[in-house]
Amino acid sequence: MTLPRTPSFRLDDRRALVAGASSGIGAAAAVALGEQGAHVTLCARRDTELAALAAGMTAAGMSADILPLDITDVTATEAALARLPAFDILVNSAGTARHSPATETTPHDFDAATALNFRAAYFLTRSVAARLIAEGRPGSLINITSQMAHVGGIDRAVYSATKHAVEGMTKSMAIEWGPHGIRVNTIAPTFIRTALTAATFANPERAAWIASKIKLNRVGEVEDIMGAVAFLASDAAALITGTSLIVDGGWTAD
Repeated sequence: MTLPRTPSFRLDDRRALVAGASSGIGAAAAVALGEQGAHVTLCARRDTELAALAAGMTAAGMSADILPLDITDVTATEAALARLPAFDILVNSAGTARHSPATETTPHDFDAATALNFRAAYFLTRSVAARLIAEGRPGSLINITSQMAHVGGIDRAVYSATKHAVEGMTKSMAIEWGPHGIRVNTIAPTFIRTALTAATFANPERAAWIASKIKLNRVGEVEDIMGAVAFLASDAAALITGTSLIVDGGWTAD
């Protein structure tokens, strides 16, 4: 009897672009891809942090370079990507949180959140996919959303709306690009300890709310996202597209 074989999680000879790679989930995602053999291009606005991460990855035997870039500038982003070889993998972790009661949302905060969390994600994903289609290559495109892309939350009307939008675009893009062998998915984490969530964890009321919702009785760490990134990027997830991998400790189970 011939036994089936588990598809490989290895990403050798593949090129990955990680946006929002200067810290937090994005930096962890870059390491996860690098550990599996991908060449990783680190993209964010903060070039000093990118250079430090690239140096650390290189010292650990991984392959990485940097692309300092503000992805909300769609024209500059498209021009930068046009100068580089196509990317087989995209992980977009760039995002911002502008939390407030819905009655107090300002147009400035609304525009800032939608510009990065949705508009930039849309056009970045489109740019990477268009190049793959033009070259007849498959790929795996991943946007980091949030459990708030599936539920609502206190003071999170704008944030939740932008993340729901990315889930919607993911389904439609997956339908359009599936015939080209391009998979489009999201990873939707619960609250992960990063600089972005520090203020939330420092608020006792919010911290208690989080603790009451996560069934596994602990908050997330960036390492909890790394396996999900490596999985969706790899051939082990070859039949997965148009969906969301929810890494939330059971938050959305009820």
